[in-house]
Amino acid sequence: MKRLVILAALLPSLAWAEDVTILHFEFGPQAVTVKAGTKVTWTNKDVEPHTVVSNDHIFQSEALDTGDTFSVTFDKAGTYGYFCTLHPHMTGTVTVVP
Repeated sequence: MKRLVILAALLPSLAWAEDVTILHFEFGPQAVTVKAGTKVTWTNKDVEPHTVVSNDHIFQSEALDTGDTFSVTFDKAGTYGYFCTLHPHMTGTVTVVP
């Protein structure tokens, strides 16, 4: 029974869907770890437009106005850095595990 409780405690950190909020010129959380096959959705809750662009340009959103969302499903394990092209100091990371 103890093994089941420990496993259950680990599962929420490896979800099949993950939300990232854009607010106050920051991505929050700035770093997420998800299982392969997980959809990550960014929601702009800031008053300024923002973008979500991977460092290697595998994915790229249009400018997101307040309330707009952008989603990517991550199928391959790896680490994906991203940033806002309008505010390059805004950065984040998605780590995908098998």
